[in-house]
Amino acid sequence: MISRRNFVGGLAAGVAGSAFASTAKSYARILGANDRLNFAIIGLNGRGYAHLSSLRANSKTARVAYVCDVDAAILAKFAAVAGQTLGYAPRAESDFRHALASTEVDAITIATPDHWHTPMAVLGLKAGKHVYVEKPSSHNPREGELLAAAQKKCGKLVQVGDQQRSSAFTIQLIRQIHDGLIGEAYLAKAWYVNTRGSMGFGKVVPVPASLNWDLWQGPAPRSEYKDNIHPYNWHWLRRYGTGETLNNGTHEVDVCRWALKAEYPQTVTATGGRYQFQDDWEFYDTIVTDFGYPGKTISWEGRSRQGMRLYGRERGSVIYGAKGSVVLDRDGYDVFDWKGKQTDTYRIGHDTSTSDLIGADSMTDAHFANFIAAIRGQEELHSPITVANVTVTTLLLSNIAWFVGRLLRLDTETAHILNDPEAMKFWARTYENGWEVSV
Repeated sequence: MISRRNFVGGLAAGVAGSAFASTAKSYARILGANDRLNFAIIGLNGRGYAHLSSLRANSKTARVAYVCDVDAAILAKFAAVAGQTLGYAPRAESDFRHALASTEVDAITIATPDHWHTPMAVLGLKAGKHVYVEKPSSHNPREGELLAAAQKKCGKLVQVGDQQRSSAFTIQLIRQIHDGLIGEAYLAKAWYVNTRGSMGFGKVVPVPASLNWDLWQGPAPRSEYKDNIHPYNWHWLRRYGTGETLNNGTHEVDVCRWALKAEYPQTVTATGGRYQFQDDWEFYDTIVTDFGYPGKTISWEGRSRQGMRLYGRERGSVIYGAKGSVVLDRDGYDVFDWKGKQTDTYRIGHDTSTSDLIGADSMTDAHFANFIAAIRGQEELHSPITVANVTVTTLLLSNIAWFVGRLLRLDTETAHILNDPEAMKFWARTYENGWEVSV
């Protein structure tokens, strides 16, 4: 077992040298024979299956060496599926630190709860690994700063899971918008709707025998185990999650920001609340946020517990310009002229549902292909941390505006909140002693 202190310090070299000395030979053999990058998938309950699917789709250039999860039951189930899917058995580990210490691993993919994303990514970089991390790449704005700094210092690549950045039709459409398809684009609206049920009121119960609760909490301050947290409802607890805004809004607002060529906003206002159920849910279930820019506005609407669609879509973005508008989602787009008459449409042939918690699709396959090609020096990353962190930090500021209940004014270079010390208290988090993130 690797100590917590060694973990925070960046993994003791002796661990890699002693426990995994044999992996260097197998690594050389594998690369020599197949020229593939070796991956460790970390966090296996939901989105990890999409990572597995996409690495299988890129099997000519990628191999899964490790699969890791702190829940032995989830790990065993995933490992069995991985063996069937891949035709070989990756090494199954309950403690991801063993994968970081292994010289066999070139890159890690992170699909853990949000509070682990930046701490794990930074440790991966320090261990010499490239990192693919699901959105949100950070749990709080300070972590975004730290992850960007760690990437720059360590020199390895960090791709954030904004997979629509690798969608061929979206890339083409955004380029057309930038070239004047709808005139000057000045307003964008993003939305996500779902009909999530109540998470109830959790009861303190013994930790399941299969779960390493201490490692599950990791950098978060310690608390008792309750029966309504693991494996999914942590999303709605501020200690671990970031609410629907970061859980799903990240994707659509990123598209809006991309289309409008918008960086950090000048102002952020957020209104909403929890209306449907009384339970342990600590975030809003309904929120509307406006991000103000010089001559531009982006609006975000999240409804976790009210399923009425907008523009016939459960999720998507609409971009308004001086000469027309575009409505787009993961499945295609519609183009309209200034008076609202449809002039063009495109569909990929299937519909995405917000009830799908895995999201394995061709966009994710392409995003992994881009990540692999970038590691090989053949392409530029489509969603590097320096770009993705702007979207993530912007949306974390939506949460902060909701926490304090007032308009935030920002430094547009750093996104720091101006003249509001109370709001800036939410810029960073408190860590469990000894688990602080350092670059």
